[in-house]
Amino acid sequence: MGSLAWLLQWPIRAVVLLIVAQLPLGVEMQGFGAAVLAVIVISLLGALLAPLLKLLLAPLWVITSLGGLIAPISWLFDGLITVALFALAASLIPEFRLRNGLLSAVLGALVYTLLTGAVLRVFGLERG
Repeated sequence: MGSLAWLLQWPIRAVVLLIVAQLPLGVEMQGFGAAVLAVIVISLLGALLAPLLKLLLAPLWVITSLGGLIAPISWLFDGLITVALFALAASLIPEFRLRNGLLSAVLGALVYTLLTGAVLRVFGLERG
């Protein structure tokens, strides 16, 4: 993916986050600027913490998924990391709140991930 396509993802992801905040999931976002900041924080946390979390959780993942043979378990671990990043970003940004705590983090991260994937695919900007 070219650098222009990569840069275009950020505002698209911010708009998707604003859409998620409009749904009755308990995700609250105060404007586009807060959404852009949240996307940046989620992305940076993902780049910095996700590999560490995967490394720390690797033994548990290997045992529960039989080394990746049981795909839903692998998806669950990736989903848990996404929820953790979503919740951590909300705890760091005052304009980004999760009204119902963990439930809002789970629902918000799930809907955000699905919508972002669909929108980026429509625009041909998904990661290769």
